[in-house]
Amino acid sequence: MSNPGLRMFEVSAMNHDFLKSMDGTFHGILQWVDLDKLWGRVREDGEGWYVSLVGTEPVQKTLTVAELETFIIEVDSLLRRDHQYHYCGIVYVDDPALPSLIKIYDPNNVGNSCGCSGVRTLPRWVLSKMPPVLIEDHAPLPGNRRHWWQKMFG
Repeated sequence: MSNPGLRMFEVSAMNHDFLKSMDGTFHGILQWVDLDKLWGRVREDGEGWYVSLVGTEPVQKTLTVAELETFIIEVDSLLRRDHQYHYCGIVYVDDPALPSLIKIYDPNNVGNSCGCSGVRTLPRWVLSKMPPVLIEDHAPLPGNRRHWWQKMFG
């Protein structure tokens, strides 16, 4: 029996754990200071992280500590530059005290990230401790986001 909450993803037998986690309970990071704390926790547990760009085939290799640091610096800068509000509200984490899955929404495509309108906006980036799977996103990826991603990860 399939979970209707997973319909936003292309589901295969191998992907169920990751997809179940993606559709699980998340806590919104509302304040910028809380995002700083989250990045601190990720840095403390700096090994074993994967990063993926939704809509593209994810790399099945964990980031080095240096790559993770670069990603955190770059995505934090992008979020603060493009989401010009006094609050964050576009990053969601499974467990703020012990993060293992983080959804990062694109400030230029926020839509309704909570899904309460019935239409779910996908995150742009996912940082996770478990190997990611392809999350289909049929919306075109803006050229500036593709360039930003390729600059970091080729």
